[in-house]
Amino acid sequence: MKGIYIEEPGKIEIKEIEEPQAKAGEALIEIKSVGICGSDVTALKGANPTMTYPRIMGHEAAGVIKEIGENAKGLKAGDKVALEPYFYCGECYACRKGIFNNCENLNVLGVRMEGAMAERVSHPVKYLHKLPDDMTWEEAAAVEPLSISLHGVHRTNVRGGEFVAIFGAGTIGLLAALCCKAYGAKPILMDVMDERLAFARKQGVEYTINPAKEDAIEAIRNLTGGDMAPVVLECSGSQKAINDAMEVVSNSGRIGLVGWAKGVIDFNQPRVLRKELNIFGSRCSYNEFPECIDMIYNKRVDVMPLIDVRNSIEDTMQGFKDLMAAPEKYLKIVGVF
Repeated sequence: MKGIYIEEPGKIEIKEIEEPQAKAGEALIEIKSVGICGSDVTALKGANPTMTYPRIMGHEAAGVIKEIGENAKGLKAGDKVALEPYFYCGECYACRKGIFNNCENLNVLGVRMEGAMAERVSHPVKYLHKLPDDMTWEEAAAVEPLSISLHGVHRTNVRGGEFVAIFGAGTIGLLAALCCKAYGAKPILMDVMDERLAFARKQGVEYTINPAKEDAIEAIRNLTGGDMAPVVLECSGSQKAINDAMEVVSNSGRIGLVGWAKGVIDFNQPRVLRKELNIFGSRCSYNEFPECIDMIYNKRVDVMPLIDVRNSIEDTMQGFKDLMAAPEKYLKIVGVF
């Protein structure tokens, strides 16, 4: 069977790999769709410090159960499922507290273990989530990235009516804005790319700011009547954006750090104390898959406008090259096999 394989940074190919064998507690899944994450592209570039090589890629996946034993979830052969890609140890402090996304030994598909960009995979039943029979495969592949955005919304306890300033209008930032809208909040989406902001407005995001062209702090002051934003979601990992987050957030506000910085950053600690800010890290997702499936299926969040579809495993591999050549042109490339 075929899989998309990175031998080493810069070298990607379609390779014949061994058929998976489902162990006890696992199901055999025929993969039907898989998304390309920004972290997959950085892995190809050799810029993802968590990555080990060689590796079958992919962690945003969905498929059909081909083989499964008796299980507590009531899943059966023929069911459509989304694959949760985060494997926790169950023994560390965070796991004992039930905060599995923060496992000290967390493993992720396609990072330090073989991923789902293959025709078939075996996957633990406990990490499978049943999908509606009529959900499209394109939508199914968007469950995992939506869960990242929704986790940031949950971490900062976004409430209806609140302004939420969001740095970064890439996939995660835009999905976070759509989650905020679904929760009745008022997202203010910021990015230095006008094309991304125009696209967001077409998706119903009313408030957008290009901080390269206008003073974002003053713009948010004006939008909020001087109160500033009770919540900020930083989805870019930018040093400047993280510093600006502390300026656009209200006193006693909440900041969610969703985007990964490229390294150690400096931040204005006196500003945190002066405004008595609440800062939350947001890692992966935690029990968000069922809600994300519901949000997508019931169109509370419409993911389809973000998706560029590739209709074969070969075209999906080409998607890596397209993203490296022109990342501004795509939000989410999804391969449908």
